[in-house]
Amino acid sequence: MQGYIININRAKDEDLIVTIISKDNLQIVYRFYGARHGVINLGFKIDYELEGSVKSSISRLRDVIHLSFRWISDRNRLRVWQDFIALFHQHLKQAEDIGEFYFKLIDEAALKWDKQNPKRVAVESYIKLLRYEGRLHVENRCFLCSENIPEKISVIRGYLPTHFECSHTYAINKDALNELFENDSSLFLNDKEIDRLWYVLLEGL
Repeated sequence: MQGYIININRAKDEDLIVTIISKDNLQIVYRFYGARHGVINLGFKIDYELEGSVKSSISRLRDVIHLSFRWISDRNRLRVWQDFIALFHQHLKQAEDIGEFYFKLIDEAALKWDKQNPKRVAVESYIKLLRYEGRLHVENRCFLCSENIPEKISVIRGYLPTHFECSHTYAINKDALNELFENDSSLFLNDKEIDRLWYVLLEGL
């Protein structure tokens, strides 16, 4: 089976507790430390097998093969990727059967990661996630004061729209933001606006 590593915790004697998002669920597995094991890291896509244990309710991670991408050796892209992928652990860690949406979303992002600014890929992916979960607020109404937003628009966590004056945060081009919300496209947002949306994204999915 295949999946993405979204969290790694150290256990005793350098063993690892690894959280993997697979095609239809979230798996918490045990990885024994040993010289014969290949290197694994946060954000890696892997092919793997699971082995049950009579001593533990957690399966053992075996026969791991790293399914690499061309951009994985680019330190800057990898850092942004790991920041992005780690958000899924916090968001989904209480879930069990999550369906295939999240795996597909991450898979699509990974394939685009070296073709454009990775922060843009992450922001566009987040819009798809918000829409899937029914949390995308496309109305130009301020979340803080409930009034219409005529011109300058800002966003807070969850990309909730606000007046620039209400949230005292970086203003974003309203038409460009609407294009993002409606068509999952960041084409008309400049790099500073993308950076603002990225920092909001880092607050949590």
